[in-house]
Amino acid sequence: MDLRSKIQSATKDAMKSRDQLRLSTLRLISAAIKDREIAARTGEGEGAGLSDADLVAILAKMVKQRQESARSYEEGGRLELAEKENAEIAVIQEFLPRRMSDDEARAAIAAVIAELGAGSVRDMGRVMGTLKARYAGQLDFSAAGQMVKEKLL
Repeated sequence: MDLRSKIQSATKDAMKSRDQLRLSTLRLISAAIKDREIAARTGEGEGAGLSDADLVAILAKMVKQRQESARSYEEGGRLELAEKENAEIAVIQEFLPRRMSDDEARAAIAAVIAELGAGSVRDMGRVMGTLKARYAGQLDFSAAGQMVKEKLL
């Protein structure tokens, strides 16, 4: 079952169970996907569908936005809003691939560096681009960037 079907199925289940928080979050996901599809259609001139990798990128972006919002709500003393953002993060993360552990991330980084023949920090952009293409949603790219830099120095 592809990611889009999983999201649609989860939306139907949330409607049946009357889980309002889950339902509203799933509807936000669907709206973000539709927005991206519309942007892709107007940009390309044809109705090309989004791949699962595109959907994972959308979901990862939504998680990052909610993490930033939750952090700012916590700093502002709005804990009830921060809790809502964290609950939305939990729903969105159900559809993302499992996060890699630090050891798995280091192994993936080492494999990409060896494959590309990267030898200096100047190759960091190519390495990060390849990692983002292969491991979208699985890697924490801020931490991965630091690991890549350490390997290439």
